[in-house]
This record gives sequence, C-alpha cells and structure tokens, in this order.
Amino acid sequence: MQSKTDSSLRLTRRAFGAGLAAGTGFLAFALPVRALTVEQSRDLINRAIGEVNATINSGKSENAMFGDFERIFATYADVPTIARSALGPASKSASAGQMAAFTKAYQGYLSRKYGRRFREFIGGKIEVTDAKPYKSYYEVISTATLQGQAPFDLRWWVGDKSGKNLFFNIIIEGVNMLASERTEIGAILDKNGGNIDKLIGVLNAT
Repeated sequence: MQSKTDSSLRLTRRAFGAGLAAGTGFLAFALPVRALTVEQSRDLINRAIGEVNATINSGKSENAMFGDFERIFATYADVPTIARSALGPASKSASAGQMAAFTKAYQGYLSRKYGRRFREFIGGKIEVTDAKPYKSYYEVISTATLQGQAPFDLRWWVGDKSGKNLFFNIIIEGVNMLASERTEIGAILDKNGGNIDKLIGVLNAT
C-alpha cells in the first residue's frame, strides 16, 4: 500500500519541477535573447563600408555608382523594414502590391539620395571604430573622414528581426535617417493627396 508520505513526496517533486519549468519560461521572456552578436554586427558594417569605400573611390560615373550603392543597400540593409517605417501610417492601408512597388521604388530613391551624399567622400574613407549593444539591437559606430574637413560620426543600427543580420537605420551627425525619411516621405505623400501610387511615381522619377 502506498504511503501518504511517498505520495506527498512525489507531488512536491512534481510541483517543484513545474515551478522550475515555469520559472525558466519566465526567464526566457524576461531576459533579452541575442542571436546576433556584437562581432557579427561589426563585421556586417565593415563589409558594407568596405564596398562603399571601394565604390566612392572607383572612378565610376555617377549612374554606375548609384547602381553599386543600390546593390550594397539591398545586400546589407533591411529594406522592407526601412520602407515600411518611411511610409508610416499609410503602410497599413497600402495593398500588398502597392507595398512591394513602394519598397522597390524607395530602395532606388534612397540609394540615389544617399549615393549623392556618399559621393562627397571621394578621396576620403569611412572606418568602424566601435560596436556595442543598444536596446534590442546593436549600434556600430564609424568615423567618416573627408578631404579638408573634420571627421564626423556615422552610427549604424543592426538587428536580425527579419531573419538576417541587416542594418535598419543610420545616424549621420546625429540625424536619424528613419525619422527624417518618415517626415520627408510623409510630406511627398501629403502633396499628392495621400495617393500611394503617385508617391511611387515621384520616387521613381527622383
């Protein structure tokens, strides 16, 4: 015959095991889980910057450089996340087709826009100087040195929420790309009566 003591012991062990499992589950949610590492983040931006430096000092024509910048952007940036952020609230009402067309148009637009900025670096260079955890992602810090100008700060935010290690924001001399792009795209959208198709046309022509 089973004693009450044996039964109680088993129940106590079961309760302890359940409590441990529950506690472990809680910790899984409570503690940040970083699949991406600071070294991987730094390596990603080092590779991206290496390609940017090679492009700006290649001697290619402006249009050829823009093509290279778009390829670099598509390779190392989380373009869908950046595009959705730039479109803001309008992204919720956009159809899947519109969102795909906007993302493609925005990728080219942003590559040309920042490509023109990077062209200012001809004869100069960008170097990674540090990387550190920042909120739920990583911030990779770099310094841009232009001929005849004081060096300035470029910070890259790197995450892996898309399933890949990609950057999703750049802070240029303290200016947040995501925030400034959201304001600019919002203004273009307002100017075109909130029509996303017209916005896409403007981006493709810019």
